[in-house]
Amino acid sequence: MKTFTDQGLNDNILKAIDELGFIDPTPIQEKTIPAILNSHQDIIGLAQTGTGKTAGFGLPILQQLSTESKSVQSIILCPTRELCLQITKDLVNYSKYMKNVSVLAVYGGASIEPQIKGLKRTTEIVVGTPGRTLDLIKRRILKIENIRWLVLDEADEMLNMGFREDLNAILEKTPKEKQTLIFSATMPKDVRRIADNYMNDPVEIVAGKKNVGAINISHEFYMVKASDRYIALKRLADINPNIYALVFCRTRRETKDIAAKLINDGYNADALHGDLSQAQRELVMNRFRSKQLQLLVATDVAARGIDINDLTHVLNYNLPDDPEVYIHRSGRTGRAGKSGISISIIHSRDGRKLREIEKLVEKKFQKKLIPTGKEICEKRLYTVIDKIERVTVDEPQIEPFLEVIYKKLSWLDRDELIKRFVSVEFNRFLEYYKGTGDINFSADEDKNRKERKPKKEWKKGPSSNSFSRFFINIGSKQKLKATNLIGLINENTRKRDIEIGKIEILRNFSFFEIEKDHENLVLDSFKDVQFGSVKLSVQLSSKDNDDSDLPKMRREKEKKYENPERFKKSKSYGSRKDRTKKSYSKRKPRR
Repeated sequence: MKTFTDQGLNDNILKAIDELGFIDPTPIQEKTIPAILNSHQDIIGLAQTGTGKTAGFGLPILQQLSTESKSVQSIILCPTRELCLQITKDLVNYSKYMKNVSVLAVYGGASIEPQIKGLKRTTEIVVGTPGRTLDLIKRRILKIENIRWLVLDEADEMLNMGFREDLNAILEKTPKEKQTLIFSATMPKDVRRIADNYMNDPVEIVAGKKNVGAINISHEFYMVKASDRYIALKRLADINPNIYALVFCRTRRETKDIAAKLINDGYNADALHGDLSQAQRELVMNRFRSKQLQLLVATDVAARGIDINDLTHVLNYNLPDDPEVYIHRSGRTGRAGKSGISISIIHSRDGRKLREIEKLVEKKFQKKLIPTGKEICEKRLYTVIDKIERVTVDEPQIEPFLEVIYKKLSWLDRDELIKRFVSVEFNRFLEYYKGTGDINFSADEDKNRKERKPKKEWKKGPSSNSFSRFFINIGSKQKLKATNLIGLINENTRKRDIEIGKIEILRNFSFFEIEKDHENLVLDSFKDVQFGSVKLSVQLSSKDNDDSDLPKMRREKEKKYENPERFKKSKSYGSRKDRTKKSYSKRKPRR
């Protein structure tokens, strides 16, 4: 394997990365660093989250910066402010021993004035989110006519978040004589479209397989009733006393609720979502990085850019609507050569989603059982004993207190003392799990439930009183996915903080839920909008588009399975015209 010295990097950069503990380049770094240093060709780099993409493009760009230029030389675009700040921090660390190198982060959710002041000074590299970057370009504060490198990091996620128009607007203003570098964990059609439109004969560099999860991550799933999902989450946390994990939820509301429940139940947990200010977000992240928090509950968007190498687990409280999102989630653990575990809490209706994800990551998920109360109590008890065995006794520090302690405990014999000492740490678990049962969902239980209950009809209206349900006239036939639909909503409403509820993609049309407060905004935003060649029609879900078509289709499908003989291909008896002639030929002639 090549070392960083073999990559052709200069001494100042090598000294900085050596202090950071860099030893050997990762596969993506080994391929991209010499490619960017020795060629001006556009590059598409495909590698999973946490494989060192920032150094892969950052180190060669830093080395080639011109000390004579007084303008911005490189723009790096990324989906979230967290990732923006992380990339900026990394580039500052890499350039520690380089003279006159300035890196500036520009992102929304913070005052624009300090960012404008930063740009008025000489800045070589700007790292930004698409919205704020475009805003500064339109104000003519950020001038990009002379940039030499344009980097799109996490390109797939930027498109999923609805930044397509912003990216197109920025790309159109960049000079043709630049090197464009796209880095992504997956390669959906929208990313390919950007490559076709804005890159010149790009070379594709793949570290690992496309769209496949990391090798050193094991994938597990636990099946419970939907109503037992939170109980299952707590049991999984309790059975792993040293857990240090991200918990993924679908919506901000669910993220807040689950985090609040965990905090109330005594867990070291907090939430990360789009409603937090930058100061609140940084406070939460600092607590998580310092391991004051064991569980960080987050939405997919809010978790982008979290760069922590020693997470033990990723917990999927819900499976994502788009299987490719699972790759991003699971890629948060198993970093820097370490192993990790990705756990999914599912119910019986998630079978199809699970199979799609297994196919994508090319791994079979291991089915496991939620531990019982007794198993958890045993594990926690032995953890306490192990901790007591390994503790270091600092005799000079505790010596002044021992005489009083011995006197107070002298009436207890050895066995009673051990019982009481363990109980101080252990009583909470014994009390909580007293009388609890098995919450695992079995196939027999599912079969009995189906036999016991009539078939459910189509659920009318929104799943929550706070949501409005919308009909849209495109579906899987038009290649629509949940991420595309979320991107369409974000892109056309020009708001990325709208709460999106349940999404159902059907063949020719779909349904989605939006907070009621944004009802009129959604209806107005989708006037004169096209998806491919289809003119979109978005309406509030009504009896005409919700309660009639879908149940009719489902009833026909059910009939097919209930009476398959009826739907078998019939024998051919000639055309309808021929059959009509035969029937007339049998009639008696008129008199």
